[in-house]
Amino acid sequence: MEVERDQFVSSLTIPIIDLSNLDKELVARAVVNASQEWGVFQVVNHEIPKELIQSLKKVGTHFFELSSEAEKEAVATPADSKDIQGYVTTTHKDVEDNVDRVDHLFHNLSPPSWIDYRYWPENPPEYRPVNEEYARFVKKLAEKILGWLSEGLGLDREALFNRGFGGDKAVYTMKINYYPPCPQPNLVLGLHPHTDVNGLKLLVPNEIPGLQVFKDDQWLELEYKPSAIVFLIGDPILRMSNGKYKNVLHRTSLNKEKTRMSWAVLLKPTYDMVIEPLMKLTGDGVEASKFKPLTYGELVYRRVNNLPLD
Repeated sequence: MEVERDQFVSSLTIPIIDLSNLDKELVARAVVNASQEWGVFQVVNHEIPKELIQSLKKVGTHFFELSSEAEKEAVATPADSKDIQGYVTTTHKDVEDNVDRVDHLFHNLSPPSWIDYRYWPENPPEYRPVNEEYARFVKKLAEKILGWLSEGLGLDREALFNRGFGGDKAVYTMKINYYPPCPQPNLVLGLHPHTDVNGLKLLVPNEIPGLQVFKDDQWLELEYKPSAIVFLIGDPILRMSNGKYKNVLHRTSLNKEKTRMSWAVLLKPTYDMVIEPLMKLTGDGVEASKFKPLTYGELVYRRVNNLPLD
C-alpha cells in the first residue's frame, strides 16, 4: 500500500479504554476489539500513579535538556557496539537538504540479566529509582493486557506472555525519543511510516501532538490524554495471533516551535524465541496458518534488511 503524506485528518476515534470499569468482561472485549480493528488504543485509570508518570517525564526531560554533552556521551552507544542500548542521535534531511536532529536513549528494564546500568544516566540522581519503579508497574500492566489478548484468541490467560514472549525471560526496553523543534515540519517526519518489530509498545507522550496512525486510507492523530498509556501492537503479535490482531502502521510528525518527547517501553521476546501462531491450526481445518515460524532474531534481521518474512 502506498502511503501518502497528505492523506491526513485529525480524529478523536482512536479507542480510549477505562480500566477502572467494574465490568471486566466489557473491558477485555474493548481491548480485544481495539487490537483487532486498530492495533492501537489508549488506556486510562490503569493504576500507574500519575505522580510516577510525571516523575518519569521529569527525569527524562532533565537528561535531554539539562545534561552536558559529556554526560550524554557517557551513556552513548559505542561506535563498534551491536548492543541496542545507549544514547544515539539520528538525523533526517528534508527536500531542501536541511538536516534535523532526533535523539534517543535506550536501556533495558528487565529481566535483570539484560540490564546494563552503564547506559542509565547518573544525572539526575533520581533517574534510576524512578525508572525502576515505573518498570514494576508497567510490567504488571503489560501482562494484564496480554492476558486479555490471549483469552480473545481462545487461549489460556498466560499463553501470549509465556509461550509468545518467554515469560520471565521477556525483555522490556525503555526508549526515550526527543524531537527538537523543526523549522519545516511539513517537510520532515520524525519517524517514517512503519510497524513495530517489537511485540508490544507502551507509550507515554508529552503534550505536543505528533503520533499518527494509519487506518481506512487516512492518517489519524492520537488525542493526548494526560497520564494515559498508549498501546501499539507490533509484528510478533500479528504473527502469534495468526493475523487476528493488527500491527498498526504509524509515524511521528515534528513541531515547528516546541519539543516533542515520548517514553516507550518495548516488550519483545528473546532472539531465540520462535514466533508463530499460538492457536492449534491445520491446513485442512477451519483456519490455516498465515505465517511461517521464525525466530525473533530472524524476524528482526529480515525487517532491518528489508527481506521478505514469508
